[in-house]
Amino acid sequence: MPQAIPLGLYVHIPWCVRKCPYCDFNSHAVGDGPIPEQAYVDALLRDLELELPLVWGRRVQSLFLGGGTPSLFSAEALARLLSGIRARLPLVSDCEITLEANPGTVEQARFADYRALGINRLSLGIQSFDDALLQRLGRIHDGAEARRAIDAALAAGFDNFNLDLMFGLPGQDPEAGLADLRTALSYAPPHLSWYQLTLEPNTLFHARPPRLPDEEAVDRLYRAGLALLAEHGLHQYEVSAHARPGHACRHNRNYWEYGDYLGIGAGAHGKLSLPDERILRRARQRQRQRYLPDAGSAAAITSEQTVSPAERRFEFMLNALRLRGGFDLALFRARTGLEDGALEPELGELLEEGLLSKTGTRIRPSERGWRFLDELTARFLPE
Repeated sequence: MPQAIPLGLYVHIPWCVRKCPYCDFNSHAVGDGPIPEQAYVDALLRDLELELPLVWGRRVQSLFLGGGTPSLFSAEALARLLSGIRARLPLVSDCEITLEANPGTVEQARFADYRALGINRLSLGIQSFDDALLQRLGRIHDGAEARRAIDAALAAGFDNFNLDLMFGLPGQDPEAGLADLRTALSYAPPHLSWYQLTLEPNTLFHARPPRLPDEEAVDRLYRAGLALLAEHGLHQYEVSAHARPGHACRHNRNYWEYGDYLGIGAGAHGKLSLPDERILRRARQRQRQRYLPDAGSAAAITSEQTVSPAERRFEFMLNALRLRGGFDLALFRARTGLEDGALEPELGELLEEGLLSKTGTRIRPSERGWRFLDELTARFLPE
């Protein structure tokens, strides 16, 4: 039943100060004019109303404001947005409400305002504390601003926050990467996302690739970094996510466990389980100029797909095998509507090859499978 599946809400705010050369998200530089905050909030609320008939009777477990740079929006605009969401859709009493923020676009007074709105988790896009590396990444902040942003978050009362860090950066040696981690760990973050820079299609870095460290150096950094994170009490619960006990990101974990989520905003995607046993995916218009007038109508929906059984199987495994602890077969049945046998013959073959392990009804990647995760999940691709 859909009511038994956790429901998240993702809100996409596409503006940023400057487009980073590695970023493939649907984000756009602000430019000369002001951000149309009021018009965009109106559009988001119309968009949400369009989805309400699909989620009657369900409560939102987590709400994530992502982008772009949502912290470019004023506290007043976010207050109107959150109030409008609460008026239309029930949130659980302990709903995790996350706001993404960049150090170069925020100040301490605004953090305090965000906290007063009920935003209870902050995700700071630090990426590095090294000024030279930040310049190569096209970031608008420096290391000192990154430190001030963390201090401001702590002063505003955010005891639940995430720091985003990247490694394998142009010109970064292993010691520089570990220095970034040590600086981040000095703030005792409850959650840290630590991931390798990749050159994604349709980005400036893909068109004009920078010189990256060799694989051996990146591997040395990765292994030493994992040990350092574990030493400081941050458990790797997903490929790039590390958290202290009780601080795993509820919203992202819902994605990895094949939960449901509404997606509103320019370019947002959603996935919903319906009472008629269908799983429905919808995507929104990416161009904000077209999204603004169309939001709330069918014209804003650019794709709508019913997920086939073969696609459900692959999507579940693609996400769930990213979790260090793997998944229980009961979760596979509950989230996909399929029986255990739908995973065969691949599951049996991968267990025999030692790429997966099974304890009772729990399936997880083995240490060897963890090293070849892309190849492992590709085995479940639909024909």
